[in-house]
Amino acid sequence: MCGIVGYIGKKSAQDYLVSGLKRLEYRGYDSAGVVTFGKKPTLLRAKGKIVELESLIKDNRTDDRIGIGHTRWATHGEPAVRNAHPHRAGDVYLVHNGIIENYKELKTKLPGHKFVSDTDSEVLAALIESFYSKDTLLVNAVMQALQLVTGTYGIAVVSTREPDKIVVARLGSPLIIGVGNNETLIASDASALLGHTKNAIYLNDGEIGVITVDDVDLYDLDSHPVTPKVETIMTDLTAIQKQGYDHFLLKEIMEQPQSLIETLRGRINPNQKTVKLGGINMTPTELSQVRHIVIVGCGTAYYAGLLASYYIGQIVEDITVEVVIASEFRYKSSYLPKNSVALIVSQSGETADTLACMREIKARGVRTLGIINAVGSTIAREVDGGVYVHAGPEISVASTKAFTSQASAMLMFGIQIAQAKSFNPRDTVAYVDELLLLSDEIAKFLKKYRGDIEKLAKKYARYNHAIYLGRDTAYPVALEGALKLKELSYIDANGYPAGELKHGPISLVDDNFFEVFSILDGALFEKSISNLTEVNARGGHTIVITNSKKEIDAELVVRIDTKLKLLAPILFNVAQQLIAYYITVARGNDVDQPRNLAKSVTVE
Repeated sequence: MCGIVGYIGKKSAQDYLVSGLKRLEYRGYDSAGVVTFGKKPTLLRAKGKIVELESLIKDNRTDDRIGIGHTRWATHGEPAVRNAHPHRAGDVYLVHNGIIENYKELKTKLPGHKFVSDTDSEVLAALIESFYSKDTLLVNAVMQALQLVTGTYGIAVVSTREPDKIVVARLGSPLIIGVGNNETLIASDASALLGHTKNAIYLNDGEIGVITVDDVDLYDLDSHPVTPKVETIMTDLTAIQKQGYDHFLLKEIMEQPQSLIETLRGRINPNQKTVKLGGINMTPTELSQVRHIVIVGCGTAYYAGLLASYYIGQIVEDITVEVVIASEFRYKSSYLPKNSVALIVSQSGETADTLACMREIKARGVRTLGIINAVGSTIAREVDGGVYVHAGPEISVASTKAFTSQASAMLMFGIQIAQAKSFNPRDTVAYVDELLLLSDEIAKFLKKYRGDIEKLAKKYARYNHAIYLGRDTAYPVALEGALKLKELSYIDANGYPAGELKHGPISLVDDNFFEVFSILDGALFEKSISNLTEVNARGGHTIVITNSKKEIDAELVVRIDTKLKLLAPILFNVAQQLIAYYITVARGNDVDQPRNLAKSVTVE
């Protein structure tokens, strides 16, 4: 992994490849490279950012009209030029996302190839080349090689012997073919195609494509033809631009009032105070029969699911809600009772562990519903139904607006179940009312408190450790707040239920830590204040985020004036996003591309 682009047409291949790779920078990478074909192959690779590759291209400009490119996030082998893609084996050049699990075994069968990298990808290139005899087409060599592969891949392959075509294939790693005017483009993410074409073919697992200037032929691994399905890319170019903000992350935090409107649009009847999610493909009778919900996600998606589980549990009395981490659940022998529904939560719709869980759950005969942001993604196409959250593209690696939209979408699903079960409407009306208020409340908060939080962040940026604490619905928010600070600022931050303080975390309190408490005005307010007092008594440096007007003793209090009660934790989370953002800026880190992280985790 992490980013693939390809071009064949009438224009400069180098120009598209570089611009496409820049569009994919947000996915995270440590090296980049391109190869183009003209009178001879021009292979250019560089460690570091794309600017290093651009410097090489400036000294090696070509007018080549075909090529492939890649940004690499290291899996096998350290970040280095020798490990950068494209990889070469004889006449074959390859870029690869994914992991070839049996690469060591395959490598022993290729004594004729002199390996120069540490990667599994070069093994795949050499394997293809081993089948590429003089009377064999490149596509057939690729098919033969992939029959022996165990693992995941999204690949683009070119050969000097067939310089008028690109062969692509995927299994578990996304790949999209852009159909243009006298040109065909390839990308692992639709963002690289914007501005070139709105027409795309989303490759399915087990499909191989042969791409020329004006044609795309698809096959399965047994050489049977597959009819391409051309779809429209819904995102526009402005959505992936900073639009005056210093960083994509800040832009995406500030977009949340509008992205939430898009999530709710057409799904809530404000007069009847009801919810209808059309894409779930479930009748009221089927909804009324649901007895168990399992929510599957990783990272931020998992925490959004955890928050939603509290809300659904409060609304629907006769079901159980289980929230699981996909990377653990996929290998766990777990019983799913009759009348279960699985919510598969992923911003990208390509998360490898989440995708594998979805397929395992489907195999057990359980209905799967996607809570997905990326239209046309693999999970979105394979689930039985679901909800596009329509938050718009997230370019920054750290997810922000997706959390708000995912939690809201899952809450709406819980409300719709409650409606189908004919529970007392009073149990859901309060949630509907607050969902309708939420966008305006976030906008009001951002306008009023953004400057205060920026000042706060400068004070606490010097710390290297932090603890986030909360009770009830503020607990999942504490986990998400700690994750944001950790992945962006590299501060060692961890979230805990506030009631667990005396079971371990309180031993960490000293001058090297600061503590962030999310304290809701409600039944557990006094208990949360007791936990705060325990930390203060031990010299803690406490920040409190609260919607309460009551007196609170802390080093700093972010007191949010809001109409929200039930959904106030979502507002607290926006505050935590700003804290993480401004602390990261103050520490001088790369905000949009934190070290070692990739936006879409398409391998285990």
